[in-house]
Amino acid sequence: MLYLWIKALHIVSMVCWFAGLFYLPRLFVYHAQSTDSVSQERFAIMERKLYRGIMNPAMIATYVFGIWLLVLNPGFLSQGWMHAKLTLVLLLTGYHHICGAQRKRFALGENRRSHVYYRWFNEVPVLVLLAVVILVVVKPF
Repeated sequence: MLYLWIKALHIVSMVCWFAGLFYLPRLFVYHAQSTDSVSQERFAIMERKLYRGIMNPAMIATYVFGIWLLVLNPGFLSQGWMHAKLTLVLLLTGYHHICGAQRKRFALGENRRSHVYYRWFNEVPVLVLLAVVILVVVKPF
């Protein structure tokens, strides 16, 4: 029963993390399009609160509950699908930190990228989510 509770908490924290990973780059799109200082300041505040208040705690919770699941069921570590999933989670963590660095650039007024770039940048977590769900549900290898 404990395993199922931890699994549920892992899924909830992962959903919260992905919600932030989907929304923060969307804010970057709007921020890159804004031209007035009031809008730019508002977006910087929204980005900071989202990153620090939701995304970071959700990422940490996802890791804590995921590691806990592996401790309770270490046999998953011998399966290829889990290796692929963990690799994608590490790549997603890198994406998370790239978002954090970009958030800081926006806050300092140092963004040099267009809204079109962020529209494409926003698609990365969609692809990772698709791959992770397929790996966990189908377990192809």
